[in-house]
Amino acid sequence: MKSLKAILPVMLCAMVACKQKSNEYKIAFSNPILFCKTVKQLNDVVLENNFPPVIASRNYVYANIAAYECVAAGDNSFNSLHMQIKHLPQMPIPEGGKEVNYSLAALLSFTKVGNAVTFPEGSMMAYYEELKNKADSLGMPDDVLQNTITYSDSVVAMIIRWSKKDNYAQTRTAEKYSVQTNIDGRWIPTPPMYASSLEPHWREIRTMVLDSAAEFQPTAPPSFDIQKKSSIYYKALLEVKNIGDSLTEEQKLIADFWDDNPFKMNVVGHASYATKKFSPPGHWMNIVGIAAKEAKADFNTTVAAYTQTAISLFDGFISCWDEKFKTNCARPETVINKFITDAWRPYIQTPAFPSYTSGHATISAAAAEVMTAWFGDKLVLSDTSQLEFGIKARTIKSFRVASKEAALSRLYGGIHFRHDNDAGNIMGTKIGIFVLDKLKFKK
Repeated sequence: MKSLKAILPVMLCAMVACKQKSNEYKIAFSNPILFCKTVKQLNDVVLENNFPPVIASRNYVYANIAAYECVAAGDNSFNSLHMQIKHLPQMPIPEGGKEVNYSLAALLSFTKVGNAVTFPEGSMMAYYEELKNKADSLGMPDDVLQNTITYSDSVVAMIIRWSKKDNYAQTRTAEKYSVQTNIDGRWIPTPPMYASSLEPHWREIRTMVLDSAAEFQPTAPPSFDIQKKSSIYYKALLEVKNIGDSLTEEQKLIADFWDDNPFKMNVVGHASYATKKFSPPGHWMNIVGIAAKEAKADFNTTVAAYTQTAISLFDGFISCWDEKFKTNCARPETVINKFITDAWRPYIQTPAFPSYTSGHATISAAAAEVMTAWFGDKLVLSDTSQLEFGIKARTIKSFRVASKEAALSRLYGGIHFRHDNDAGNIMGTKIGIFVLDKLKFKK
């Protein structure tokens, strides 16, 4: 009897330990912080390989939709985006009677689609293997892991096939943009790179929710007029120069914090080198993750918030690029250099596309509307996104306030007129509201 009494506690401890082990993988893969880490993996790939903002938005949107469709399949309180995004096909259904871990499926699907829409080939696959090894080490049964991989692969295949119909491949070989150097007020390349226009055919990319790239259009920009000092245009131009000539330290901080230039060319004498930071959509993806943690959102809500924000960024860029390459407005730097002084330079580097409207203002406002819907307008957080680039954290008092600051940063940076930012903010707000109206994630 003594020996039996001695053995029983050991057996009970073993049984409890076994049960804890069997649940450990469920707890680990339902942790929303793990999804945030997974998005950051893609963000780092986008950063390291110099994906420009508009293409980055495409990378994020397909990976997030793949993850979300796995969430919706496993949680009947969430709606599939099939029939809401009108061209999104119905997703595969897991085979009946086979257990699937939908959180891991979401992570694997995000990673594999992220790998497919970026380069170099295989850039995300080491992390993919890490996720599978984690499942095994945490005691996920072999059959559950295999069922999860099989289901995830079916979603990935469907999303990749769908993504290839968005006209992206066709725009890689589209006709080059013709720069009109003989017309004042029209966009031309700017120093120091004098790069050709970035993605002039992006407005031809298939939208997610908007019926067309031109569905939302801003008011026309002020007419180019530098002959009259009383003209709206001349006053706007002088405002850019005067602010740039007398920036306060706070204005510089705002300009630097929201600069988000994924590839800045630095020229020192005869030498030049590039520095990298997250692009605007990458910055907003980081903010989603910070907000989700601060709000203590669960895994499925976190994935949904990332996904709807990514959709607003994607459609926001398409809409903005439609306006940019219709109006082809010159950057302030170009006009100031030609008509006022050729020695003037903006505080941050002018990107290689037309001025009206501001892309950062547009997509920031769109993202802010979506994130406010998910997390409210009273969530205060510390945006630590830029710490890795030596830029201190900045407090975000509300997403809408942050979006307006992001827009204003372009004026402080000297790369946009105030009317570029104001129009972009208005249009982005409309797009964000439209995305919220069209896509119902929760039942």
